Amino acid sequence: MGDLTTAIPDAAALLALEPEELGAKILFLARRRHGEKMFVPGNYASELLGQFGAAGGYPANRETEVQLAVIEAWAWLEAQGLVVPEPGMNGQNGWRRFSRRARRFENEEDFAGFTSAKMLAEVKFSIPSISERVWLAFVRGEFDVAVFQAMKQVEIAVRDASGATDDQIGVKLARFAFNPETGPLTDKTREIGERQARSDLFAGALGSYKNPQSHRNVALDDPAEAIEQIMLASHCKHPVNTAGDLTRSAWLWAVPCRLRVRPR
Repeated sequence: MGDLTTAIPDAAALLALEPEELGAKILFLARRRHGEKMFVPGNYASELLGQFGAAGGYPANRETEVQLAVIEAWAWLEAQGLVVPEPGMNGQNGWRRFSRRARRFENEEDFAGFTSAKMLAEVKFSIPSISERVWLAFVRGEFDVAVFQAMKQVEIAVRDASGATDDQIGVKLARFAFNPETGPLTDKTREIGERQARSDLFAGALGSYKNPQSHRNVALDDPAEAIEQIMLASHCKHPVNTAGDLTRSAWLWAVPCRLRVRPR
């Protein structure tokens, strides 16, 4: 029986995993067997997968599917710099070893933190308004702190742009700045319903995601949910900075769906 068939006995369960999820399993299995020694991924296949159709092995009729899934997982590990060529001629001849980063992972929770950071890195690259403070908190796994810092930036931007006083905070600040009739940040060219909706958007964002984190511990352990809230903050900050149209950042709403962590 192979290492992987012991860890994931059901072929259907293996095939349901994304490359990064299967890659995490393979990383720790291979590290347990090879440690810091070099290895050839292809030679490890039989140790990893065992014999198809044998007792305890994966079904023979799923051999191609399973092998492809494993190849994808290995390719993902190499693309992330977690499996790298051995220096010199050995590397040119197919020998690999685990990178320094890969050897630092203590468990799958550490690995999950790495993949979460990669998720936000994609968003951060596309949205320059995500600050280093937000980014660093997220990378450390402090998702509640990251969301609070992102929403705090929205609050500061609204206060500065609207000329509000320091005692106007959260929902009160949003209602002042985006009052449909008198708000200094209100676009008077918009229909009254749209102006009210803009006020509701900012009041809802600050009231739901910034204010609670100011007063109590808020349990937030889902990186995808944190990313969505951070993106909402960036979405809100854009029209404050430009005093313009939200439509230029409307594409952001599609990204959380693309980044959503698969349900377990």
